[in-house]
Amino acid sequence: MKAVIMAGGQGTRLRPLTSNQPKPMLPVVNRPMMEHIVKLLIRYGFKDMIATLQFLPSLISNYFGDGSEWGASMHYSTEFIPLGTAGSVKNSSQLLDETFLVISGDALTDIDLTSVVDFHRRNRAMATLTLIRVENPLEFGIVVTDAAGRIERFLEKPNWGQVFSDTINTGIYVLEPEVLEHIPEGQSFDFSKDLFPFLLSEGYPLYGFVADGYWCDIGNFEQYTAAHKDILDRKVRIDPPGFRMAQNVWVGEGVDIEDGVELRGPLVIGDHCKIERGSVIREYSVLGHNVVVKQDTFVHRALIYDNSYIGTGCHVRGCVVGKNCDLKGNVRLEEGVVVGDECLIGENVLVNHDVKIYPFKTVETGATVNTSIIWESKGLRTLFGKKAVSGIMNIDITPEQALRIAMAYGSSLPMGSTVVTSRDASRSARTLKRAIITGLNASGINVSDLEVSPSPVNRFAIGTERAMGGVDVRISAFDPQSIEIRFFDEQGVDIDEGGQRDIEKVFYQANFRRAFVEEIGAILFPPRLLEMYSNSLLAEIDIDRLRKKRFRVAVDYAFSSASMVMPSIFGRIGCDALSLNNFTDEKKVTLSQEELASALKNLSQLVKSSEAEVGVLMDNAGERLYLLDDHGRQIHPQATLILFVKLLCETGRRGKIAVPVSISSHVERIAGEYGNEVIRTKVSRSDLMRASLDKDVIFAGAGSGGYIFPSFLPTYDAMASTVMLLDSLSVVGRPISELVDELPRIHLLSEEIPASWDHKGLIMRRLVEEVGEGRLELIDGVKVYVDGTAWVLVLPDPDEPTLHLICEAEDDTRAALIIGEYTKKIVDIVGG
Repeated sequence: MKAVIMAGGQGTRLRPLTSNQPKPMLPVVNRPMMEHIVKLLIRYGFKDMIATLQFLPSLISNYFGDGSEWGASMHYSTEFIPLGTAGSVKNSSQLLDETFLVISGDALTDIDLTSVVDFHRRNRAMATLTLIRVENPLEFGIVVTDAAGRIERFLEKPNWGQVFSDTINTGIYVLEPEVLEHIPEGQSFDFSKDLFPFLLSEGYPLYGFVADGYWCDIGNFEQYTAAHKDILDRKVRIDPPGFRMAQNVWVGEGVDIEDGVELRGPLVIGDHCKIERGSVIREYSVLGHNVVVKQDTFVHRALIYDNSYIGTGCHVRGCVVGKNCDLKGNVRLEEGVVVGDECLIGENVLVNHDVKIYPFKTVETGATVNTSIIWESKGLRTLFGKKAVSGIMNIDITPEQALRIAMAYGSSLPMGSTVVTSRDASRSARTLKRAIITGLNASGINVSDLEVSPSPVNRFAIGTERAMGGVDVRISAFDPQSIEIRFFDEQGVDIDEGGQRDIEKVFYQANFRRAFVEEIGAILFPPRLLEMYSNSLLAEIDIDRLRKKRFRVAVDYAFSSASMVMPSIFGRIGCDALSLNNFTDEKKVTLSQEELASALKNLSQLVKSSEAEVGVLMDNAGERLYLLDDHGRQIHPQATLILFVKLLCETGRRGKIAVPVSISSHVERIAGEYGNEVIRTKVSRSDLMRASLDKDVIFAGAGSGGYIFPSFLPTYDAMASTVMLLDSLSVVGRPISELVDELPRIHLLSEEIPASWDHKGLIMRRLVEEVGEGRLELIDGVKVYVDGTAWVLVLPDPDEPTLHLICEAEDDTRAALIIGEYTKKIVDIVGG
């Protein structure tokens, strides 16, 4: 006898789990629920099966194939518009020429199907409905039969006043092919609402078989989790996969459970899971295949799908986590939470009870989620953070995502525009840049590719190539696991917030522009660009004067692509350059803090041994400069900034100097002595770069080693900074050590304190109210002038649930006291 499996349901009540897969494919103890139905049919001798499909049909047909893996013969019938339960079976009528069984592919049961078929044949029924008795029949169709089992009455989903039986319809039918003649062709028609009441009214022999055994209609999350509990409690004849251990713990192949893990069954652990020490996995939990549970995590009554990662210290109870999800450390998911497939949940996130997070969403670090994230793009404020688009390679940032971001960027630009691309020497950056170029080309954008190149050269090329922008991809400073994708505008500076929003809008709506065949963008490789960059830079200085000085410079390129540019420049200005690490290495594209300290120590020794006038170390991007004086002493980046201000003033440069609000007030004092104006900007590098576009700005810099000389390029450039430094030194004729010793001492301390996203606005408002306008500066965060020269800046971090407290005072002790005072104020505000 043939069996028809109705597998066309969308399962809207089970969204977001069914947002991107049909309901019959939802896993129940690590197997699709339809697979349990297939195995049940095999058990009772049904080997010829027809699956009726409608929603995402290929996901089912690709999984089950021809059915041979299960010892069955599987055929498929796809409806392109919903035809109802009876209509979908009618759609398969050409395959049904004898008595057949109909069963739902999205229910869970172990009913004896042979008994149903025998009952049908004994009574010579046209249709036999399999019935079962339940305590609460309100959600089901009630069926009343006589003593012989002949059906007398139907009632679909009654209220309690209409309940006259506890016998309900399970949706399992044995039918004669004649019933198909009463189902109209090509229109929606239902068994229980339309067909069976009609057959009953016409007097056809309809019977109901009251079955024993287990049956559960998995229509909502409560029923879905209850079905798992019933399987683990052995109430249904379904064996969980894996090897059964003590306390009803089923463990799959290749599982790695460290010492100190507590397992309290019944529970299921899928193949190749890893559970680290200190974790507790309690009853009625099901871990899918390849799930990683980091140390000190608590899991109870949770269903976690395949390939998901549960970070250190997480608390996951009474919830469902979809496949390929990434939960960072200390995430807490409360009862009833459902997280769809491929979601990223940041550190210290609290998702409150019954919240639904739909697939492919990101929840920002430290967020508290009280409402479902459905149509919103994500659970954080922006795709762009203070480090552009950044994250862990192949976890937070994947090639697929990079391609979509590039298509969004390209869609925001005019068709046929040019974008300059560059990268560092790493394989990660190369992989992402290729995806980005593909996305740009696909949206009709030409690409001028610099391959491995310093970031400032990309910015420079935007002008020479008449491009509309640039994209630079490289490993993050001090974090070899993370990658950054930076976007530049037509002026070569970081795109502003408006440009970021344009990209985000297209990205999250997936409203990408798709170029036709003849509009696909081209890939170009501009010639002699490094030579053009060098010529433009050297046009800013007096080469003859520098050649006469013949400076000796010790330089550490730190394996960056700046080593492709600077040697020729040093040669043209007559410098003797003693080089370290002057080649690119795909495995050494960034330095850790420890490696940076070691590199600076080695560079110091080289400066002293070679009697060099200056030592410089450049970062991976060729943007930031670390400076050593002629005694080999490292100069703090803030002191380097003030040194540049002093040198520019002493060499007669007049104009405005732009610095962030967080920089020492000594900048105003030194610039003011020479009549130069200082303008303050927000802390972000994008704002600083935009300030440097003012024609009157002669210099801009931050306390992180980034310095801007706008007459050449309005962006951080360690190579240009080195050349400009040597040019200024050739004018003043004094060693750096002497100049540095004359600089005022900087007493600037900083502290980072936690502050949840919910509290940040409150803290800032209360500080403004408490201090009053007279002593405030609100350029970025809240800057309070305490007394005399002392000030404290309270600055919310744009990416993390923290506040930065930065304080300058007459000495370090006073600065520390002020930071302590404001830390207490903030704690009191939150506590109050």
